Amino acid sequence: MLRKFFFGLFLLLTVVFQSFGSKDAFHPYHVGSVEINYNSKSRTFEVTGRFFLDDLESGLGKKYGGSFHFNDEKYKAKLNEALQKYCAEYLKLKVDSKFLKINYVGYEEDQESVNVFLESEPVSNPKKVEAAVSFLYNLFDDQINIVHIIVNGQRNSEKLSYPNRYLYKQF
Repeated sequence: MLRKFFFGLFLLLTVVFQSFGSKDAFHPYHVGSVEINYNSKSRTFEVTGRFFLDDLESGLGKKYGGSFHFNDEKYKAKLNEALQKYCAEYLKLKVDSKFLKINYVGYEEDQESVNVFLESEPVSNPKKVEAAVSFLYNLFDDQINIVHIIVNGQRNSEKLSYPNRYLYKQF
């Protein structure tokens, strides 16, 4: 009888503690941020995207199949290749009615998040900036991307909620 009681208690505690360990418990909201900053010295837009690590792993896995793990060095080449393709598809930048080529620079892990770095081709004195940002829209229908566009110190920010992906700012 006592053995059944302890087994039942153990099972109950296991279920309770596992419910705290689900991915949704860590961050019930699906939010990312993208900063598009014009560097007047290099005349390029420096782009930094910040996303939850597990969300980005899942988004890449859904898009390209297989598994991706940021905390494992053996996946680094696979991650770089996938992120380069992913960013090219889910971020477009247009300045003064001309699409810019965006180059993938790399990524950096920051505990529970990942910073993705991109840089545009050079452009002179941008006046009108248009962006199409849809990171993780392939995974979540409640994804929100907070987008900051900074040109010559002037910061414009907007929240893009799925399925809205387009942003237009005049400087």
